[in-house]
Amino acid sequence: MSIQVVFIDSMGERRDVSSREGQSLMEAATMAGVPGIDADCGGACACATCQVYVDPKWLSLLPPTSEGEASMLEFAANRQDSSRLACQIRLTADLDGLTVTTPEFQF
Repeated sequence: MSIQVVFIDSMGERRDVSSREGQSLMEAATMAGVPGIDADCGGACACATCQVYVDPKWLSLLPPTSEGEASMLEFAANRQDSSRLACQIRLTADLDGLTVTTPEFQF
């Protein structure tokens, strides 16, 4: 099943990405060449370079932040209450239309 995701960069530019169910949000972003998702660790939850800001209306549909993800987010630049690591979000049918914003920079 195809899942649609909307990425909005820090300048407000929108990019619509079609991905597969079960794929991580980070994989969808990197495969589509979305700028602002560095993914230095390749999805191992060992860095915070795939941080995204999840549109608040979608937050309740995501699984809770794991302890490991929370630890990595402590090091994220410009962290917000809606910050999540894209590598920790598995795309499901419930997330079709998910909208996230990428930070101005990752490190």
